[in-house]
Amino acid sequence: MTITLNSSGLTMEQVVAVARNGTKIEISKEALTKMAATRAHIETLAKAETPVYGISTGFGALANQHIAPEDRVQLQKSLIRSHAAGMGDPVEKEVVRALMLLRLKTLVSGRTGVRPELATTYADLINAQITPIVHEYGSLGCSGDLAPLAHCALVLMGEGRAVGPDGIEKPVPELLAAAGIKPIELREKEGLALINGTDGMLGMLVLALHDLNKLCDQVDVVAAMSVEAQMGTDQVYRPELHEPLRPHPGQAKSAANMFAALAGSEVVASHREGDDRVQDAYSLRCAPQVAGAVRDTITHATLVATREIAATVDNPVVLESGEVTSNGNFHGAPVGYVLDFLAIAATDLSSISERRTDRMLDRYRSNGLTPFLAGDAGVDSGLMIAQYTQAGLVSENKRLSVPASVDSIPSSAMQEDHVSMGWHAGRKLRKVVDNLRRVVAIELVTAARALDMRAPLKPAPITGALLSKLRKEVPGVGPDRFLAPELEAAERLLRA
Repeated sequence: MTITLNSSGLTMEQVVAVARNGTKIEISKEALTKMAATRAHIETLAKAETPVYGISTGFGALANQHIAPEDRVQLQKSLIRSHAAGMGDPVEKEVVRALMLLRLKTLVSGRTGVRPELATTYADLINAQITPIVHEYGSLGCSGDLAPLAHCALVLMGEGRAVGPDGIEKPVPELLAAAGIKPIELREKEGLALINGTDGMLGMLVLALHDLNKLCDQVDVVAAMSVEAQMGTDQVYRPELHEPLRPHPGQAKSAANMFAALAGSEVVASHREGDDRVQDAYSLRCAPQVAGAVRDTITHATLVATREIAATVDNPVVLESGEVTSNGNFHGAPVGYVLDFLAIAATDLSSISERRTDRMLDRYRSNGLTPFLAGDAGVDSGLMIAQYTQAGLVSENKRLSVPASVDSIPSSAMQEDHVSMGWHAGRKLRKVVDNLRRVVAIELVTAARALDMRAPLKPAPITGALLSKLRKEVPGVGPDRFLAPELEAAERLLRA
């Protein structure tokens, strides 16, 4: 499968495919033709006496500085070298590939003024699985993700640091030569066009949305297992209690998932008559309301991501009329806000998951289960400390849910006096999503052990199928044993 880049843009699924699965890309002839026409216009402007920002001037606070023609190639090189100023740990390969693809998407729009050969070389880098080393710190999420994108552009020039398809760092000239790629010497406007976009934060948003969509489906089934294991009722998930009464689409979806997951459960049926409990605890009864709100947050964030993928973010930009004009479309506020919003929603989802787990471990609230689901309580501690780990993860998520997008800080001699911090919002969200998956994995291990203790009553077909999958990797009730590998196996199951 090869993805063709043209004026119609990209889908979120295509971004994930390239970022994670190494799917190949190509640029359409139509896009290359449009780029060539725009480039010819840029070169005409470069020869004119009137200064044009990004073509014959300096950048940022130096925008009023006119640059002589003989210095403009050096200007582009200097821009990339000086802006490749990141620090900290390298970010994940999938994030780098996503941001490179999204920047290339803008380059092929024909609105940035770069040469077609620059775009094709960038595509060759992606296809060759040459991944620039991008550091965690360096972007303020305004004027684009400058430092991360500059580290990528530096590799395009044959400089900087990168790893090859095997994940091993080698000298960039060696990696390019092995792939048959000739380094690019940047010309007017091209350095700026390579770094002036929201592509890093957008790439992290797209990847997070992909993961959270899957996690929401998993959470519904795991929550149903917990309801079943705690002898809860399935009646609160009936469809007539949701969409007709409270028409939030996400809530209706999660309630339907849980109701279906509990269908045919012998455990649920066993206490349908004669149970003196009036209502289940909120963490059970309100599971669709919380998971559904997360789903609706994902829907809103997906709309923002889709719009941003369709955008051409560069400054200055070449309009259809040929006018080259400055703008503020590089500001990451739209993306930063939803990255923060998703972190808040995902954190609350981890919080309610931990509460369901805690109930199953407490003999006073678990409806007949042994303390901490231990095989021999007292001698064994069961899953006591697994819940500690879960609580620690939830607490970490709460700290990570403090919004980054409200924390603007001025830069570039006060020219860039309000920034989005969208990159940092994306970095936080990635950790929140990973922690959420770990929290749900611990709930899964706990609910599965609790269901084992309800034998000979059988779980529902859907929850039972998930239990069977888990048991291929994680054994059930027994004496205490090394628990960390089992929790990791459950997380691996959810990730897969």
